[in-house]
Amino acid sequence: MKRMLSANIVPVLLVSLLLIGLPVAVWLDFSNLAEANLRRQASDLNSIITSIRAYYATNVVARVVASPGTTKAVHDYEDLPGAIPIPATLSLELGKVISEHQHDISYRFVSDYPFKSREAHVLDQFESDTLQRLRQNPNQQLVQVSDTILTDRVRLITPVIMGQGCVNCHNSHPESSKVDWKVGDVRGIQEVSIAQPIGANIFTFKYLSGYFMLTAAVGCLFIALHRRQNAELDTVNKFLALLPIKISRNLSPYKSIFSGQKDVVINTERKKLTIFYSDILDFTAVRQRLQPEQITQLLNEYLTEMSTIALAHGGTLDKFVDEAMLIFFGDPETKGDAEDARVCFRMAIEMQHRIASLSAKWRNIGIEHPFRVRMGINTGFCNVGSGFGSSDRMGYTIIGAEANLAARLQSIAQPGQIVVSDETYAFIRDMVVVQALAPITMKGINREVIPYIVNDVVSLQWQ
Repeated sequence: MKRMLSANIVPVLLVSLLLIGLPVAVWLDFSNLAEANLRRQASDLNSIITSIRAYYATNVVARVVASPGTTKAVHDYEDLPGAIPIPATLSLELGKVISEHQHDISYRFVSDYPFKSREAHVLDQFESDTLQRLRQNPNQQLVQVSDTILTDRVRLITPVIMGQGCVNCHNSHPESSKVDWKVGDVRGIQEVSIAQPIGANIFTFKYLSGYFMLTAAVGCLFIALHRRQNAELDTVNKFLALLPIKISRNLSPYKSIFSGQKDVVINTERKKLTIFYSDILDFTAVRQRLQPEQITQLLNEYLTEMSTIALAHGGTLDKFVDEAMLIFFGDPETKGDAEDARVCFRMAIEMQHRIASLSAKWRNIGIEHPFRVRMGINTGFCNVGSGFGSSDRMGYTIIGAEANLAARLQSIAQPGQIVVSDETYAFIRDMVVVQALAPITMKGINREVIPYIVNDVVSLQWQ
């Protein structure tokens, strides 16, 4: 019951997490979108201002300087009638104009070597670090990204490179605070800063937002329907919870219990069965020769292959005793004593073929003949059923001397041989060529038993 409830809770939790994670993922995407957009805007604006300054220096200031007259290009142009600003002054004043008219955009043109008549520029830590890095390598753009829950901001800084005209002016100007400039030196930095609220992006996606809201509503409806379905399946869950009890009290796939022909609590009955017993010769020595992991892998593969063959032939797998297997035919269903014996023999032959294939496979990976299997088959009366065990756990199995005889016949066989009892041989005599061995006696069996070694198979079908 608890396992069923856990299985029901998992999809509900999964849907809930997806619904919660959806707006988070969208928010992160919008934040990345805003950052990418701000980077692009900052780069474009920086390029525009740089182009304006270059155009002004080349087409305005240079022409004035080349043709001396009443117009002069100086930093303090406001004090001289007819004067125009030099490019650096133009950049400084552009920064003021942009900052006054734009709340989310700012522009700065700053240097740590201003003219003596100007106030020193205040540089924050990012600007100071960037200026030093640009003087080491001017061929770069440096960006700082900062964000809050509602706003993203990008600061882009590029170097201000000294050209030949700038060097001539600064090194000879009486107010210059540095007079040893060289072409290519970084005089200062040009900084563009752009901020943008994330909400500005979110509200532009009105159709997508509506889709997300619809998805959330459908998810909530799914959760509600799922919970209702769980409530309606309580009765079914209680029934299913009883199944492990029935299964745990029957160790074999007892088909008649699930078909309703018999209850869990059944008595044993005496029936004529054909019992198959197989074992691996000198398994202890094999286990000592191989690594524990290797022997476990090989044994599991061997038992799995043998079990598959047994089930395919309709045999009932009674138990594993380490490497030994006990399988019987005739219960819970039987096709008759003769056919049960013949099917069991066909199973044993197929097992031999499969063991040969496994040996070849293992030999290819360097494991030489790990398992040498002996088999014994007997037909006789045994007690069979699920009446063996305690009141709360019963084992479906067989008991009786005839089952022990199958194990005894197996011990007589050589590796790779099948030894059958005279009772089994009577049903398969037209299928095999055998060699009779000396009679044996078994406690609980009031007769001598003649074992037969199967030397050859004539046919696996009815004659």
